[in-house]
Amino acid sequence: MIRTVLCDLLGIKHPIIQGGMAWIATAELAAAVSEAGGLGIIGSGSATADWVRDQIRQVRARTDRPFGVNILLISPHADEVLRAVLEERVPVVTTGAGTPSAYIPALKEAGIKVIPVVSSVALARRLVRQGADAVVAEGMESGGHIGDVSTMPLVPQVVDAVSVPVVAAGGFADGRGLAAALALGAAGIQMGTRFICTTECIAHPNFKRKVLEAQDRSTTVTGYSLGHAVRALRNPMTREFARMELAGISEAELIEFGTGKMRLGLIEGDVEHGSLMCGQVAGLVNDIVPCRQIIERIVAEAELVINRLPGLIAQPGDQQTPP
Repeated sequence: MIRTVLCDLLGIKHPIIQGGMAWIATAELAAAVSEAGGLGIIGSGSATADWVRDQIRQVRARTDRPFGVNILLISPHADEVLRAVLEERVPVVTTGAGTPSAYIPALKEAGIKVIPVVSSVALARRLVRQGADAVVAEGMESGGHIGDVSTMPLVPQVVDAVSVPVVAAGGFADGRGLAAALALGAAGIQMGTRFICTTECIAHPNFKRKVLEAQDRSTTVTGYSLGHAVRALRNPMTREFARMELAGISEAELIEFGTGKMRLGLIEGDVEHGSLMCGQVAGLVNDIVPCRQIIERIVAEAELVINRLPGLIAQPGDQQTPP
């Protein structure tokens, strides 16, 4: 069994965290991931504190294992969600789309583990100095809001820069990825896209089907002009958004155009006009199965990969193949 410092820090069996995806990282998914030995995360997105509080209580009704809440820092309800998380004594909080500096003292005082998602070495260093218990180093391969550094160079640089466990994110969907992340020095992985195609995820079947059909170049990035780049599956909506950006459409008009598109795609199943946020790793997602099967399969595959690697290293005295 693969056990890392991340497992010890969070009290989980496997070094796998579920991404806090807005709209679809609900109690059903978070509880299933936690029950399977990973760390399930409720994605608060732009939801109200009352909704988040209800989701927390639903998770606790389904499992007694550790779980977390992701606070989207650009949400207008972020402060209210923070208060709900503190009152409910959630074990773990991850944060995204911003800097949680103002939130860390209160979370730490409440005994809550704080794990910000970072896209740069500088931000990782700063948040660790401020008390972060671990960081998620997320490369631009990931779905949703992204930075501008890819996973392979970002993760080892963050590992070298901080003294807390680093979770690798962006491009992970199987055991080969987990083994690679551990080789880079990470203490585990965070996956979002892989957990979309699970039986417990409430995402619309149309969205799941599009993820299953995706290939290596099926995603695109829009929103650079707004300062909030987003990766999603290519569709008429992303093409129109890109056209509007190139045409110099105002920020207000772009925001108005994008409002409501996530729910339209992820929950209502309009895969033409909705935003289908997912990562480049969608091309590796080929089935819809329970969370437990995914986690157990990934860990078993990672163990096989790791056990096979020593056989690739020539030992002293081994006969060399002539040139």
